[in-house]
Amino acid sequence: MSVIAGFDTRWVYVLLVCLVAVERLVELAIARRNSRWMQARGGVEVGAGHYRWMVVLHVAFLLSSPLEVWLFERPFLPPLAVAMTGLLGVATALRIWTLKTLGKRWTTRVICLPGVPRIVGGPYRWLRHPNYLVVVLELLALPLIHTAWITAWVFSIANAVLLRVRIRVENDALTRYSS
Repeated sequence: MSVIAGFDTRWVYVLLVCLVAVERLVELAIARRNSRWMQARGGVEVGAGHYRWMVVLHVAFLLSSPLEVWLFERPFLPPLAVAMTGLLGVATALRIWTLKTLGKRWTTRVICLPGVPRIVGGPYRWLRHPNYLVVVLELLALPLIHTAWITAWVFSIANAVLLRVRIRVENDALTRYSS
């Protein structure tokens, strides 16, 4: 057990993962509101079949990260924790920038407004799918803050498989429905 400033680092880590989970719940509420807004304006959802697997992956990830720390007694390595917390911060900043850039068009599902141009500003100036880079960084950084390396590897690989499907679906939808 590692202790910093009188606190068991495992409990601090559980708190961090809980904060990330709360952030995800807030994002889901925003996504639902935005999805309704887009569908009310003729938005078309595509590729819904893989969505449940994305939800399962993210829920399992948030459970697995602290479980690995506790069950396998993963050590807390301050230099690694600082680096991964910094990476998580960068990912969070990129996520916020992405959400602000897309505005009401940001959802967790693939929904397109037919005839409406793609967003090409903000991070989309440089990256076609910045939010997926955010997820890749988070799946690596969050578990490694407390050396949960099995979680980092397993969920990064599973996410890569899902992203292959998701990005293909999204690119096809953007080509089909955007002007």
